Amino acid sequence: MFISSALTALALALSSATQVAAHGGVLAYSIAGTWYQGFKAYNTPVGQVSIQREWGTPLSPCFENQLIPFQIPTDPNLSCNSNGASLGTGQLFATVAAGSKVTAYWNTWPHTIGPVMVYMAKCPSNCTTATTSTLEWFKIEQAGLISGDYANGTWAMGELVANNNSWTTTIPATLPAGQYMLRHELLAIHTSDQPQFYPECAQLILTGGGSSAPTSSYLVTLPGAYKASDPGVTLDIYATPTFTNYTIPGPPVWQG
Repeated sequence: MFISSALTALALALSSATQVAAHGGVLAYSIAGTWYQGFKAYNTPVGQVSIQREWGTPLSPCFENQLIPFQIPTDPNLSCNSNGASLGTGQLFATVAAGSKVTAYWNTWPHTIGPVMVYMAKCPSNCTTATTSTLEWFKIEQAGLISGDYANGTWAMGELVANNNSWTTTIPATLPAGQYMLRHELLAIHTSDQPQFYPECAQLILTGGGSSAPTSSYLVTLPGAYKASDPGVTLDIYATPTFTNYTIPGPPVWQG
């Protein structure tokens, strides 16, 4: 479902922000000048229409009650949030040309320390019926510590917050046409105990493109891509505040 006016879309997104409080996800998408409503979290999925998969326990405004954020990198819901279910007849697709840009708008975000990662997965047939935890995901973009050190440097999540809580990604131009999942993920590492994963998924129909697809060395399952022992997952940035090298978890980026 598209929204013709950018101002209308942003107003719609902001009206949902009070429902997601400080911990949430993507509220809207902008693709080639068209705006798409995200899933309205903490509302019943009945009657909702969106390109986004369901996230958040319906009618539960307190994130502690619903596994958001995920603090265990092997959580079974890590692929597309809790519970990542299809909206059935309300599940839409955004049509996007290979090589074009997608902007995801998050709710007002308080965390500025941690990486931003963007994945895609080609659905074997119809994405609406796909089980996201069994898909083969590949990373198309990532950004971690941009400059400076752990405690006082500029992180990708800080750039997202500074850019109106948005992140713009270019879809690889050589991907074959077809149905894909697009997955945005923030990994907040501002605490000294456990990481906080925030994943979101939307469904795309990719047009144009080419014949280049990622090889097995780029493909992962989610969960399955991360371990608690990964250096970029479980760390205390305050124990080593002057460190300047951060290892982003997961597979290498596939650029086509």
